[in-house]
Amino acid sequence: MESMDRIRDELRQPSLDLHELIPDVMKSYVTMSTAAMAEGELSALTKELLAVVIAITRECDGCIVAHTRGALRAGVTRQQLGEAIGVAIAMNGGPGTVWGPRALRVFDEAQAARKS
Repeated sequence: MESMDRIRDELRQPSLDLHELIPDVMKSYVTMSTAAMAEGELSALTKELLAVVIAITRECDGCIVAHTRGALRAGVTRQQLGEAIGVAIAMNGGPGTVWGPRALRVFDEAQAARKS
């Protein structure tokens, strides 16, 4: 997996272009996503961890970057992320052992960037 900054940079312009082409769809998606990830009976942290596990399952680098960073902003610890990755591995077998470490690397990069 490329570094998280490279993935974000790679997707930035195509995402902006898509927003111009289908603004109503993209605005609706952002509204739905914001509502789904908001604090409720489940914390934003729990929801971000769920999203990371799904991102690993779907093998989506962009999703892994977005939701691992979201989990970090919500206060996840490295241990909590590791345990969530363990669930992804248990549910996905071998592919989880490939995509799970990607999420851990994103966490480490994002945490290091916060400290600098």
